[in-house]
Amino acid sequence: MGKEFCFEIGDGDVWAGIGLERLYGLASGVDATGAGEFLEVFGEEGRETFGSWIQQFKFAGQEVVFDPSIIEGFGHIGNLPHRVWWGRDNLAGRRMFRSQQRKTKILFGLSDVLLTAAAFQLAYFCRAWLPLSHQFYLVPEVKTLLLGVSIATWVGTGYWLNVYGKLDAAVIGVILRDSFRQVGYSSLALVVFILFGTRLDISRVFLGLFIFLSWFLLAGFRIAARNLLPLVSRRFGVERYILIVGLGERADRLARNLEQYYDQGVRIVGFLAPPHGDRQTPENYPVFPLEDLRAMLARHVIDEIHFAVESDQLPSLEEVFLWCDEEGVCSRVAVDFFPHVNSNLALERLGGTPLLTFTAAPDDAVLLFAKRCIDMALASVSIVILSPVLLLVAVLVKATSRGPVIFRQTRCGLNGRMFTCYKFRSMVADAEARQHEVAHLTERQIATKFRNDPRLTPVGKWLRKFSLDELPQLFNVLKGNMSLVGPRPAIPSEVAQYQRWQRRRLRMRPGLTCLWAIQGRDQIDFESWMRLDLQYIDNWSLGLDARILLMTIPQVLSGRGAS
Repeated sequence: MGKEFCFEIGDGDVWAGIGLERLYGLASGVDATGAGEFLEVFGEEGRETFGSWIQQFKFAGQEVVFDPSIIEGFGHIGNLPHRVWWGRDNLAGRRMFRSQQRKTKILFGLSDVLLTAAAFQLAYFCRAWLPLSHQFYLVPEVKTLLLGVSIATWVGTGYWLNVYGKLDAAVIGVILRDSFRQVGYSSLALVVFILFGTRLDISRVFLGLFIFLSWFLLAGFRIAARNLLPLVSRRFGVERYILIVGLGERADRLARNLEQYYDQGVRIVGFLAPPHGDRQTPENYPVFPLEDLRAMLARHVIDEIHFAVESDQLPSLEEVFLWCDEEGVCSRVAVDFFPHVNSNLALERLGGTPLLTFTAAPDDAVLLFAKRCIDMALASVSIVILSPVLLLVAVLVKATSRGPVIFRQTRCGLNGRMFTCYKFRSMVADAEARQHEVAHLTERQIATKFRNDPRLTPVGKWLRKFSLDELPQLFNVLKGNMSLVGPRPAIPSEVAQYQRWQRRRLRMRPGLTCLWAIQGRDQIDFESWMRLDLQYIDNWSLGLDARILLMTIPQVLSGRGAS
């Protein structure tokens, strides 16, 4: 396997080895098929555009892996916040099957349970052994409580930060940093629990030892495990023998992807030639006629059969699928019929009909339900806590200008559904009728946002500055029209002007805040706003929502970026 040129940006998850069209699609929503087209599309301004696009990933902290040919011509890249190195044999870009990944997450989670408990005990014994002025001792009940909370917090934070999803493929720097983040967040939660949950006076030396030892053990084990996993796979014979049905470019591409998992026990037995189609013979592997499949299943160990054929050939292979079904052999179909479609794939059943589902937005029903529950809970609590503020703002709006307190406007919600959005009125009563008077002041291509809008009332300027005018949207959240975090709800006239790739932002329930709010609020341009919304959709998780909410609070309280 060849080396890969790597960029590490920020301090978050790993995005590596994904296709160029995926990378370019994230940058502008347009597909590209090769490095030449990538550079050609950007033209003379390619360097600046590429640099600004790379910066968009800074918040999410992505690590992006490129083929070296893509980087040619971008000599100024050293000025960007990144780290560059030659990756080792595509290791950073490898991703196992989802079933294996779940298993690996569970195993690493269990290892964290043991290592956190070991760090706790070591810290306890070291503190008890140290000849300090105060004797250290925890009664069994308190010790068990702290140990249980520590394990739950350490492991829970690991899953929240998705640390376990990339340990088998991460570089050492990422492992050290992720371990530090996990232990840092967990330690903060533990200290808050001790101070406010138990009100115990726990030895600071013990806590310091526990935090350091847990980080040391977790990071050390993970660095060792990334090299031990392949050794364990070979040592204990966890090989998986795979036959590929198909010849030609699609089958070769699948074989190259499978070869990257050799250290994890994947072995390609050979290729089966379908009755029709490409007859190109692959290198290094034998080719068998499709009719030999049953005999091979009887004579050889075959764990899986992968089909890499053209879509129009699948109906003629129905009998082969039946053979695999009878034998109980795992069968997989490479559905790369649409190479430029970047949606997630899932197989579902509607009655007796199997449906291959393509989704370009989050579709995990359980996680989305959890997001909805969190929205309702936080919105309800916020309305109660902020009720004095809501009442005060309502009185100020009513007392300082003529017109209704609440401004109602039709916005586009999830998948284009129309709903009535509520805001405290920050403009004069006939602001919409006077839209033409200020149309020339807009600073954006599509979204109508004006700096120093003359229609703003004196109170409205302050409401806008600190986003107090948007507090009534908490009721939109309760009604289900909006979420706390999500792309901002757009006006129908703006949506009508969207380019096709920009419409994907409608596939997520709109929210009060999102990446754009913590990247500059009204100061960012329309194109960057759209890209940040799509970046949020592509990287959505409950953890990302929590981070955005926490980072929005100081941004709004400071009034930075508002116009």
